[in-house]
Amino acid sequence: MQYDEKRLTRIVATDCGSTTTKAILIEYLDGEYRQTIRGEAPTTVEAPLNDVTKGVINATQELEELARLKYNNPNLKFMENGEFIIPRNGDIGVDAYVSTSSAGGGLQMMVTGVVASMTGESAERAALGAGAIVMDLIASNDKRMNHEKIERIRHLRPDMILMAGGEDGGTIKHVVEMAELVSGADPKPRLGQAYKLPVIYAGNAQAREDIERTLSEKVNLIITDNLRPKLETENLGPARDKIHDIFMEHVMQQAPGYNKLMEWTQGPDHKQVPIMPTPAAVGNIMQTIAKEEQIEVLGVDIGGATTDVFSVFTEEYIFNRTVSANLGMSYSISNVLASSGLKNIMRWVPFDINESELRNMIKNKMIRPTTIPSLLQELVLEQAIAKEALRLAFEQHKEFASSLKGMQKQRDISEAFSQSTSGQTIVNLMTLSLLVGSGGVLSHAPRRNQTVMMLIDAFLPEGITRLAVDSIFMMPHLGVLSEISAKAATEVFKKDCMVYLGSCVAPVGKGKYGKPALSVKLELPGGKSFEEDIPFGEIRLIPCGEGEVAKATLKTRGGLVLNSEKAKELELDLHGGQVGIVIDTRGRQPFTLPEDNAERIKYLKKWMRELKAYPEDILV
Repeated sequence: MQYDEKRLTRIVATDCGSTTTKAILIEYLDGEYRQTIRGEAPTTVEAPLNDVTKGVINATQELEELARLKYNNPNLKFMENGEFIIPRNGDIGVDAYVSTSSAGGGLQMMVTGVVASMTGESAERAALGAGAIVMDLIASNDKRMNHEKIERIRHLRPDMILMAGGEDGGTIKHVVEMAELVSGADPKPRLGQAYKLPVIYAGNAQAREDIERTLSEKVNLIITDNLRPKLETENLGPARDKIHDIFMEHVMQQAPGYNKLMEWTQGPDHKQVPIMPTPAAVGNIMQTIAKEEQIEVLGVDIGGATTDVFSVFTEEYIFNRTVSANLGMSYSISNVLASSGLKNIMRWVPFDINESELRNMIKNKMIRPTTIPSLLQELVLEQAIAKEALRLAFEQHKEFASSLKGMQKQRDISEAFSQSTSGQTIVNLMTLSLLVGSGGVLSHAPRRNQTVMMLIDAFLPEGITRLAVDSIFMMPHLGVLSEISAKAATEVFKKDCMVYLGSCVAPVGKGKYGKPALSVKLELPGGKSFEEDIPFGEIRLIPCGEGEVAKATLKTRGGLVLNSEKAKELELDLHGGQVGIVIDTRGRQPFTLPEDNAERIKYLKKWMRELKAYPEDILV
């Protein structure tokens, strides 16, 4: 349901996180929507309060108090007797209230499929796209014994299970076997003991009767369209919709206080606006922006325990999300070291450090997750670790965000089991328009220049890419807001949510350090200009402020190219930002650092000086 601005002039949106409930006020001012005030309070889903609405009330009361001060209006209020006043009457009430939630650990799911790399992966895509954390994927060919699978299902206690498998009209044997495993496990839900675990079946339509016979007495079985009706077709929409419906109707109702919260969320006509899982809301706003702007977008949210990567690629605006549950900057920081290796972390550090010193720093961060670096060397090390966490999470995302596996030719199920052919990734950095970072290490870096450095070093953007950071992690609020007003969500996203950092120009190809790489000519605002023939292996930062545009003429040397059409010359506009325009001639495919330690440190210091990432004294 979309409303026009005449009916939506004051909106409150909340995001009930696992530790903090964040509230924002969005208002229609001078012909446009703006985010004006922000408040927050501890989330209250756990003991002693056991009522998520208490945290919402506390965060909203902070909004009210700040709004009264801002507008010098003691009569202004949004709630009365612990409930939102909708619709608004002058200074009293709001036009709409919307919310997202990841409180209580968010939506936790298990998925099953016949072939892990085919129907299993499609089921995983559907669950992740609906905002779930996928606890495990169980497939007929995952090499675990049946008793191990049953024990795993019983032990995990997910909020719901999504079952996929088989194309319509194909064999039903393996799909039924998976249902028998679920039945044998007799799984119980994580929240609420008085109801049956919801299980969504989105597999071979011919197996539905057998699935009902096997599962209907033990679980709350919901049947929907096959998410892989043919090997070459993926139909995730119906399964995602069912996941969201069940999340609202069953899972959310078991969490303390959510029944009341669900009654609160509504638009000006009192129609309910469903609460959305926080990651699904982030995906929503990214898809909305991609479609509105007709661009491809890649976003990352790096937290203490997990790193989420979101992308919208290709003309169909295909949305993909991955959760790297073992990559984070506090609770999971040791996993980053284990997954990346010490050498990969140290390659980003512009000074020599004892290995045990680095390991001690990482372990201290893990056991004291809320601490922040107190020394400049610690900050450099933490940001080096962040680059590797982001790189690894992006590698996982590229593998997952792929074309369909198994669609090369028609084959029966026995052939599919032995199939090793993988789909190609749909992530194409050469066509990417916008790279957005969020999460403490990116959003709250002491200098925005450090954020730019981490994004470029971790993701290695290609061609021409605009860089941005989410100012206060407002994307979840805007994702659920887009359900009632795409205009409000996109306007606030552009003006208040995104802090545009600048643009990155990165020609792709191989080269030798010091050899000619890129000729750059920029006509900058205010009559200034920049012109240089930049050698391979260099970085240049050209100041160009937020809202400013530079007219650029670019010409590559050697085998380097500037876009997906392999252009060697381009004339285009480059957008500035809080950092400026970065020219990166360090090459791609592959990107390599000098092998010699002294040479590597020399170049790292040079790049960091050019980016103005750190004070000069550490880079001497």
